[in-house]
Amino acid sequence: MQLSEQETVRRDNLQKIIDLGINPYPSEEVIITATAAEINANYKEGNKDYEEVTIAGRLMMKRIMGKASFAEMQDSTGRIQIYVNRDEICPGEDKTLYNTVFKKLLDIGDFISVKGHAFITQTGTTSVHVTELTLRTKSLKPLPITKVDADGKAHDEVTDPELRYRQRYVDLVVNPHVKDVFRKRSKMYTSMREFLDAKGYLEVETPVLQPIYGGAAARPFKTHHNTLDMALYLRIANELYLKRLIVGGFDGVYEFSKDFRNEGMSRFHNPEFTQIELYVAYKDYEWMMNCVEEMIEKVALDVTGDTKIQVGENLIDFKRPWKRYTMFEAIEHFTGTDISEMDEEALRATAKEMHVPLDPSMGKGKIIDEIFGEKCEAQLIQPTFITDYPVEMSPLAKKHRDKEGLVERFEAICNGKEICNAFSELNDPIDQRERFEAQLELGKRGDEEAMVLDEDFLRAIEYGMPPTAGLGIGMDRLAMIITNQPSIQDVLFFPQMKAEG
Repeated sequence: MQLSEQETVRRDNLQKIIDLGINPYPSEEVIITATAAEINANYKEGNKDYEEVTIAGRLMMKRIMGKASFAEMQDSTGRIQIYVNRDEICPGEDKTLYNTVFKKLLDIGDFISVKGHAFITQTGTTSVHVTELTLRTKSLKPLPITKVDADGKAHDEVTDPELRYRQRYVDLVVNPHVKDVFRKRSKMYTSMREFLDAKGYLEVETPVLQPIYGGAAARPFKTHHNTLDMALYLRIANELYLKRLIVGGFDGVYEFSKDFRNEGMSRFHNPEFTQIELYVAYKDYEWMMNCVEEMIEKVALDVTGDTKIQVGENLIDFKRPWKRYTMFEAIEHFTGTDISEMDEEALRATAKEMHVPLDPSMGKGKIIDEIFGEKCEAQLIQPTFITDYPVEMSPLAKKHRDKEGLVERFEAICNGKEICNAFSELNDPIDQRERFEAQLELGKRGDEEAMVLDEDFLRAIEYGMPPTAGLGIGMDRLAMIITNQPSIQDVLFFPQMKAEG
């Protein structure tokens, strides 16, 4: 391992600390009594609540001034200034802790804990007057601080996406505002759980490793189980397992599921992503649209305090009700062409006229989906429901009660991208088998995303599944909107990256 000059210096400092008899990685518990944010927000002159505090965090700046120095510490809540006086942290004759350890051997990024009392400096800065200082962890790699001014103040924002996504642990240290994105993401989950639990629905877990992948049109990741000597797949969706639970007698089940699709990557796609899927017995897609509106409106309010959220140049308003188009209405609205009665040949000709790229494996449903995706989706900025899809596009959705050739399905589109997909679920096992078989034919034509036939799922619904509404919401895309982030990588702690080197 080749070390940089700074890394070599830090390792030398580490050895010098050890030689002084100081453990650079002690294991004792630190009883923290206050945080940086708490002291900064609440301390006022004469406030006796912070006469004795213990805080811990990274050393982020040192300004040495002889027998006394100022420094900055950063904990999980923010930064605070500390004042370190030689004679107070070294009350005896031995001044090694200050003169050698603090001044020379402690580096930016080291973890320390301090005891002391809060005060306000002559310049009006809330600070902690240190009476005891302890090294808690020696940092061997320098943080990528971009600039240190003449006063020793670090300006340490890092903007390189490659570094930020690959070394998220560094990103979180030097760009602490990034933590707010993930705190908001966590609040989204809490808000949804509160909403669904209040309705009496059960949060469940279903298999990630599946013998047959299903519930979506996507290419899977494949692995092999040695003991069972069988192929297994990382799930592309958890839909078919949740429906099995509806067959088993639960009236409402949901799961926040990690799903995996062996497909392309972009700022909207990561091979590993999170969905929430919800299935409720005796409901239909009309009911589910109302449910989605209500839940996402609540999420926006819980996370941001408002239904209106600035997303790039757009102000998105999640207040109910949302606009609704059928898929054919949306295509006619944005292109001026009614394709609702066209056969596959006419659809291909129309797509060509619209300069929508197709390939020979695409059936009628895929062609319609491509036209919609190319000509409509990007123009749907405010949350909008697109309903009533062609049957060829939706092998798990129930046929429309009134419109021949369509199914009872909707997607919610927001800021130009799909954020959820939902059906009145198909519960006719004969129809379901025929749909699966049609998917097999598409697979033979070269469609690598066509669904496979799941005999156990068919057996389950042959026992009888009540009328059911089902929903899937892409949590990553929703998080992008709620937190105003331009890329899915910005809302994933550890997005998939190419191998280094």
